[in-house]
Amino acid sequence: MKLKQVHPYKAIFCILYIIILFAGAEVYGQAQDVNFSYTVSMENPATHYFHVELECKGIKGATTDFRMPAWTPGYYWILDFAKNVANFSAKDGGGDGLPWKKTSLNTWQVTRGKSGDIHISYDVFAFNRSVAEPFLDDGRAFISPTGVFMFIEEYIHEPVKIQVIPYNGWENVNTGLDRIEGEKHSFYAGNFDVLFDCPILAGNHEVLTFETDGIPYTLAVENWVESGRETYINDLKKIITTATGIIGEVPYKHYTFLIMGQGYGGLEHRNSMAVFSNSSYDITNSRGYKDWLAFIAHEFFHLYNVKRIRPVELGPFDYSHENPTEMLWVAEGFTVYYEYLVLNRAGLINREETLEKLSRVIATFENKHGRQLQPATQSSFDTWLNFFDRNNHTFNTTISYYDIGCALGMLLDLKIRRETGNAKSLDDVMRTLYFDFHKNQNRGFTGSEFRDVCEKVAGCPLDELFEYASTTKPFDYQKYLRYAGIEIDTAAVYTDDAGAIFQTRGGSLFIRNVQWSSPAWDAGLSVDDEVLYLNGEKASQELAMKLIKENPGDEIVFTVKRRTGEKTIKVKLGKKVQRGFRMNEAQNISAKQKELLDSWLIF
Repeated sequence: MKLKQVHPYKAIFCILYIIILFAGAEVYGQAQDVNFSYTVSMENPATHYFHVELECKGIKGATTDFRMPAWTPGYYWILDFAKNVANFSAKDGGGDGLPWKKTSLNTWQVTRGKSGDIHISYDVFAFNRSVAEPFLDDGRAFISPTGVFMFIEEYIHEPVKIQVIPYNGWENVNTGLDRIEGEKHSFYAGNFDVLFDCPILAGNHEVLTFETDGIPYTLAVENWVESGRETYINDLKKIITTATGIIGEVPYKHYTFLIMGQGYGGLEHRNSMAVFSNSSYDITNSRGYKDWLAFIAHEFFHLYNVKRIRPVELGPFDYSHENPTEMLWVAEGFTVYYEYLVLNRAGLINREETLEKLSRVIATFENKHGRQLQPATQSSFDTWLNFFDRNNHTFNTTISYYDIGCALGMLLDLKIRRETGNAKSLDDVMRTLYFDFHKNQNRGFTGSEFRDVCEKVAGCPLDELFEYASTTKPFDYQKYLRYAGIEIDTAAVYTDDAGAIFQTRGGSLFIRNVQWSSPAWDAGLSVDDEVLYLNGEKASQELAMKLIKENPGDEIVFTVKRRTGEKTIKVKLGKKVQRGFRMNEAQNISAKQKELLDSWLIF
């Protein structure tokens, strides 16, 4: 073999490459020596404090910054979990105390001793019933991880061990985390992102298990309705099979449903969900039960849309600051659309019920004054400012990206089906985003990449639909619904109204909201006015509704009490404009329309 002469610069490059290679191997070897182990206990749950211990082995540097996240992914609101921390302390591997100081609102900086090991401990106050915040009392421990576990920014990709020591007498600890065999209530997370995405429920809740296609599922349920377990599990299986069938790949080895009792909302995770259930219905075909199934289908489909199919801004996360995106109308709104498609394809709601639910969603945002002010993209971006700040301003000036995104998903789906001769649909967009970006590139997509995928699947420009998303231009619903032979009633309905939204609190009548440019608005009624009398009679919700209904065009005299004293305000009733957006199958539709309709809404 003939030896080839090497250029001097190439030789130097090779030497440098070898040096870098070995240096990288050394760093990797050091990383393997890093170890993080949490212990969470709750000895006195009536105080509502978790006690947290964290052992860190092998970390480097003279100082180490321990940070508490400020928010929970999926819940776009700064919660400042650091405010709940108390009794922080630090010591080295030998048990000697280490100095520390706060360097920011959510950062505790510890000065390392001779050892590379640091042991910190702290308590976390947990008494908000929310799927995004930790909670502890003598009946339940809900560990929302971002509200309990501190992290070190430079080690966020390292694996973590968690041991939960439940309150005395509690038997069950459930989570989407992988269990460590042979160690009771001990779990493993591949990195802190995984840990922060896996809430933990401890208590004496009921635990049921089942399998679908060989994959185990756990149901941890706090308050079961006495009848209907078998029906409920069978319906869950239908939702699971239908939802995973849309993408064609199941991206988890096990899945856990954490279903708590009284509370509000639900939150999606990569292989679990945490939800509250306030319903007391029987497991029947009642409307309430089907709405509950839609809620579950929504959170379940998020395991794809948001957790894997995601705008690029939604991960990797900055846990200390907002992560705004203009694309929540896709991430959340499309998930609303799919919750109804999943139930329909699973045979849990029929075509008429599906159209009725979609009609309700459309009417919700189309009948708001905010529809004239806020497009879907801005609603998405500004959610960090106002989505959970419910006041008279947001009532009048905003819309929900959940609702408008659902409508846009429906129109986009119908457009793709029409342009491709019903050969493709929004499902193809979702599959492309899942496999091309999540699977092949391990990242989210940009807004322009999302549009490119949509237009490639549709085989045509989609200027109008994307203009709908970024402006307040009215939607031409009938144009798109006609593709499937559906008629929509957009006619205005006029009803007598004062423009005030009433609320009874503590036996007294208050004004909760005043609608923009309404008679109440123009007359000077204010949010939080206590209504003492209506036309001289003691005020009540029933009297207000009666006077408005029976006296069209007349004047109602409000006697109200506010900060500046009692006021007498005359409100001349006007007309409130509402549109129902009710959708129904048209008469005598063409074969082409029927084919599209039957493919879109199966049952």
